[in-house]
Amino acid sequence: MTRVAAIDCGTNSIRLLVADLDPATGEFKELDRRMTIVRLGQGVDRTGRFAPEALERTFAACREYAAVIDAHRAERVRFVATSASRDVDNREEFVRGVVGILGVEPEVITGDQEAEFSFTGATKELAGRADLERPFLVVDIGGGSTEFVVGEEHVRAARSVDVGCVRMTERHLVVDGEVSDPPAAERVAAIRADVEAALDLAEQTVPLRAARTLVGLAGSVTTVAAVALGLEEYDSAAIHHARIPLERVREITARLLSSTHAERAAIPVIHPGRVDVIAAGALVLQCVMERTGAREVVVSEHDILDGIAWSAV
Repeated sequence: MTRVAAIDCGTNSIRLLVADLDPATGEFKELDRRMTIVRLGQGVDRTGRFAPEALERTFAACREYAAVIDAHRAERVRFVATSASRDVDNREEFVRGVVGILGVEPEVITGDQEAEFSFTGATKELAGRADLERPFLVVDIGGGSTEFVVGEEHVRAARSVDVGCVRMTERHLVVDGEVSDPPAAERVAAIRADVEAALDLAEQTVPLRAARTLVGLAGSVTTVAAVALGLEEYDSAAIHHARIPLERVREITARLLSSTHAERAAIPVIHPGRVDVIAAGALVLQCVMERTGAREVVVSEHDILDGIAWSAV
């Protein structure tokens, strides 16, 4: 087996997975998995640049992860940067900082590559499930973008579109520097309009309605699942492969969109770094389910991070 460290640096969070993998047998042994909210994409939609404080939060997390990787003596390290890192003018400042801390250069992947990794990570365990119809539609709702991938054992079609929980929050829910709590109906309608336009774009490439099982990934989806399950604290084992009906997603989205910051923060399973952006993320999920006709979403805790790890071997 090969010991691999995979890092996924997104718009809202940076995550680390250290695992022993055997590509010949598909054996997977997780050694360490962690996530830090760094909001790297803070202000990127408006300024086109990484903010200095966002970079410093990200570099601080990288220093923590470097110590974990060294302690586990990982043989291979792969660092993948996604949506926000594709959009900025000061990308080189980000690259230099990561190389200086971790000794590896961040790979700023395309949306299609991001989708491929997400599909591999999400479906590797589901391939043998007789209770799930194929093809799968894997939907990865990130901070800056959402990836759609349709496939069975392999990817048939993929598309990345620029709607995510952070981007939609900053574009439509921030008023005078503060998140509108709760947002006015016209602001919610503006998010929905952006998501519907993005779904139109995705549907030019990906047959969204042809899929038989919707698999949802990333923090917005897992947080909605945790709320739906009534968890008092975040429990990855309970969330992984939970099946959440559309009606429950609608109820939770309506609750989040009608609540204040304090009311959302009082829900114990919502990470403090997601309190301001979870309502927009939940609405993206609801729109996707309504467009595709999915009666439920199968939630996966294994996603792009696991796909990155497999790609390293």
